Amino acid sequence: DACDVLRPVWDEGKGRDGWVSLEVDPNLAHDTPATIAEAARLHALVERPNLLIKIPATREGLPAIEETIAAGIPVNVTLIFSLERHREVAEAYVRGLKRLVDGGGDPSRIASVASFFVSRVDTEADRRLDEIGGFDALKGTLAIANAKLAYETYADVFSGPAWEKLAAAGATPQRCLWASTSTKNPAYRDVLYVEELIGPDTVNTMPRETIDAVQDHGEIKRTLDEDVDDARRTLERFAEAGVDYEDVVQTLEREGVEKFAKSFRELFADLEAKRDQLVAA
Repeated sequence: DACDVLRPVWDEGKGRDGWVSLEVDPNLAHDTPATIAEAARLHALVERPNLLIKIPATREGLPAIEETIAAGIPVNVTLIFSLERHREVAEAYVRGLKRLVDGGGDPSRIASVASFFVSRVDTEADRRLDEIGGFDALKGTLAIANAKLAYETYADVFSGPAWEKLAAAGATPQRCLWASTSTKNPAYRDVLYVEELIGPDTVNTMPRETIDAVQDHGEIKRTLDEDVDDARRTLERFAEAGVDYEDVVQTLEREGVEKFAKSFRELFADLEAKRDQLVAA
C-alpha cells in the first residue's frame, strides 16, 4: 500500500524518489544465503518497482547486497557506521550492477541508498570522552566528520571510467542516506544533523519533530563538502584523545543489529498475540 501511495512520485521522477523500504529480518544479518533468499522473497511478495529491500551492512551482508543488486532488486543498505564498511558497501553495489549489466539486465530500474547512521556515533563517542575526561571540545563532532568523509567516499567510488561505463548503460549512484538525524543530546542544536549534511544527491530521513524544526529555523545551504580536511583532523583528534574509532563503529554495528533484531521479534510477537486473540474470540 505504501508503494502504491508513493508510486506517482516514483513515476514523475523516473525512479529517482518515491521509494519504500522493507527490511529483511535482521535476525538473519549474519547469514548470507538466508538474507539473499529473504530479499528475493520479499521483493516478489510485494511486487512493486519502487520497493527497496533493506539489508544490514554486516560483513555477511556485503555479498548479499551484491547478489541482490545483480538479481535486479533495489537495496537500502542499513546500519552503516564505519567509513571502511561504507566503501565496501558502495563497491558491492557497483559489482552487483556490473553483473546485472553483463547479464543483459537494465540498471536504470535499480536504485540503492547507503544508510549512514549519524547521531548514534556522537552518543557513543561522547560517552567515551566523558569516561576519559578533559576533551569536552570534541563532543558532538565525530558524527558530522564521519558523514562528510563518507560523502567523499561516495564521490570517489562513483566516478572514473569504470563507473562512467555503467552510468552510460543507465546506472545511478548509490546515494548516501543520513539516518538517525534527530538530535539525542539536548545541548546540541536540534537541527545539527540536517544543517551540516546538506549536499547534492543525498537523502536525510528525519522524524517529524526534526522536519518541523528545520522548517521553522533551519539554515539551508550546501555544507556537506565544506571543511573536509578538518573532518579528517577530527578523527585524528579522537585518536589522540584515546578514543578508538574502529571500536566505536564496531560496537555501534553490533548493538544496532541487536536492537533491530529485538524490535523485529517484538513486532512479530505482538502480531502473533493479536492473531491468537482473534482466533480465540
